[in-house]
Amino acid sequence: MVTTPLLPQMLDVWQQMNWQPTAAQQKKFQRLYELILAGNRQLNLTRITEPIEFWEKHLWDSLRGIVPLLSTQDTDIKVIDIGTGAGFPGIPVAIALPNHVTLLDSTRKKITFLDNLLAELSIQNATTLVGRAETINKLPQHHQSYDVALIRAVGSPLLCAGYTLPFLKPNGLAILYRGQWTGDETEALQTKVKQLSGVVENIEKFTTPLSHSVRHCVYLRKIS
Repeated sequence: MVTTPLLPQMLDVWQQMNWQPTAAQQKKFQRLYELILAGNRQLNLTRITEPIEFWEKHLWDSLRGIVPLLSTQDTDIKVIDIGTGAGFPGIPVAIALPNHVTLLDSTRKKITFLDNLLAELSIQNATTLVGRAETINKLPQHHQSYDVALIRAVGSPLLCAGYTLPFLKPNGLAILYRGQWTGDETEALQTKVKQLSGVVENIEKFTTPLSHSVRHCVYLRKIS
């Protein structure tokens, strides 16, 4: 029998976000890790399998992007995670928040895996959706239907803006999870976002707590 190593607790690092997981949430994070490692044997889900790295690059990174939401008590916020892959950032978000999260991916095998994973983790506030963002975001039941759209590791910033903004209600927020970022990217993005009735609200640069690598979160606001 294969035993999965334990994830670090890192309560002091979580506290820097003014948030800490409960014991039940920690337990779900650990079980999520175990299920991803097991799933990795059949599907190519992630190269990040070491406990410390998994904690930082999948759990901490997923929640770092939604810091503005962690302090809100609003349970009516509808979230969509576009190109969710192995469920990041969407599943950690669904564990951390009571809001409903839709996990969208174009690969049916990954969605089937996520359906089983959600059942196994007893996550009631997340559902899956298979399809391509550029098709789904035009459908009446999804177009301008979400308050928050998350997108990580999916193409260029311009592509990400085109995928996310059509999903958002007026005043909705798109969060683009990025590594490096340049001034040129900001300029090109501002033009694209304007065409999509949005504005670049904030570009936040930060350093990861353990490997000290530079990350950026780009926040786009839908204005009309």
